[in-house]
Amino acid sequence: MEMFHELQELLGAYLMPVLIAIPLAIIVLIAAFKRDDYRPTRDYSPPPRPPVPHAPRTAQPPVALPPLPISPQAGPSMASAFVTAPTPMLPPVAAPTVPEGPPSVLVADDSAVVRTKLKRLLEGAGFTVVQVNDGNEALAELDAKPEIAVLITDLEMPNKDGFELIADVHGSLATEDLPVIAITGHDELHGRVGQIEGVYGIFKKPWNDRELLKRVESLVHLRSAASRRGRRLSDIRPPVA
Repeated sequence: MEMFHELQELLGAYLMPVLIAIPLAIIVLIAAFKRDDYRPTRDYSPPPRPPVPHAPRTAQPPVALPPLPISPQAGPSMASAFVTAPTPMLPPVAAPTVPEGPPSVLVADDSAVVRTKLKRLLEGAGFTVVQVNDGNEALAELDAKPEIAVLITDLEMPNKDGFELIADVHGSLATEDLPVIAITGHDELHGRVGQIEGVYGIFKKPWNDRELLKRVESLVHLRSAASRRGRRLSDIRPPVA
């Protein structure tokens, strides 16, 4: 009897924890299986959602804003500051025609010796020399070569003498400002030339080369300066009295 009681006490000491642990283990296993039932597998994909119907979009007309009231006394608006008027196309400005090369001097004399001497003198100073025998040929050259800067003419020539040539030159609008230098071998003609307007030098044969050359260079320079300022040569330097 005593042994039975000891065995019962021994079983009671070990059996009670086992009896308690077994139900707990069963509960844990059941809970684990239920959690795995709710976990989706790797191949699981959610069902597609049905498309949501949308109402068709209609183009809305632009909303016209009412114009801002502008006071008649108010200045230009801010919007007008950003609007520029179209720039009118202006015609190209023609550049002034400047004769190319050295200045040209026209020599009118019926003496070949005089023409040769003047040609050598003027070309040595860098001028271009045009030579003619009388006044008619001189007028033809002036029409063909408007770039001529100075006219040197003899007073005694056939067909048209120096006096007639000077009158025709200063009677034309194209050549009225052309400076003229007269050369002569007679004293009485020297006095007559002083009464003609537009003559800027009178030289008696034989002349002084240095003085004649300085007079030509001075007239070319003065006429060029007057042309740049839009003035006549007579406004800067009066003719020889």
